[in-house]
Amino acid sequence: MNPDAAAVRRIQAEAVVVGASAGGVDALVALLGALPTDFAAAVLVVLHLPPTRPSRIVELMARHCALPVSEALDKQPVQGGTVVFAPPDYHLLVEPDRRLALSVDDPVLFSRPAIDPLFESAAAVYERRLLGVLLTGASHDGSAGIAAIRARGGQAWIQAPGDAKVPAMPAAALELAGADAVLTLEQLCRRFAAPAS
Repeated sequence: MNPDAAAVRRIQAEAVVVGASAGGVDALVALLGALPTDFAAAVLVVLHLPPTRPSRIVELMARHCALPVSEALDKQPVQGGTVVFAPPDYHLLVEPDRRLALSVDDPVLFSRPAIDPLFESAAAVYERRLLGVLLTGASHDGSAGIAAIRARGGQAWIQAPGDAKVPAMPAAALELAGADAVLTLEQLCRRFAAPAS
């Protein structure tokens, strides 16, 4: 058995949270494009976006992803087998009743949406049933979130800094929080493409 496939089968995640910044569009096209039609977990994504103009990220990703892709709505239930993006200028949070919340709290590390609020709120809700994935980026956003996920017993996969278009974000998270796996984008895609049982 492919070891990447075995790793996915062991995860049994109820939700997957993904964070990306600079260079993240191409990485997300690849990663979300690898998801099979029967992928069971909910996938919640924060990509650092300019706050002042509408985003076309959902439209772009929907062309590459086999799962339904949408922009988050406030109080929307988290649903397995879907991909949901944080909208521009709103933090995306998971509430204890497994609904999404949109927040206009202050930017985190100059970003709204920011990765840490999603990762930290999801870790509190899903604990061991959460997988966090941190991709390319130029800031330190995501480091505290990865730490929270691992502290609650969830899994953290980080793109190898040397493989990332912009290595600062994954490198910062590795330094602060470590990871359960440090993977190239190709390896991440293989893990997500494998059947989870």
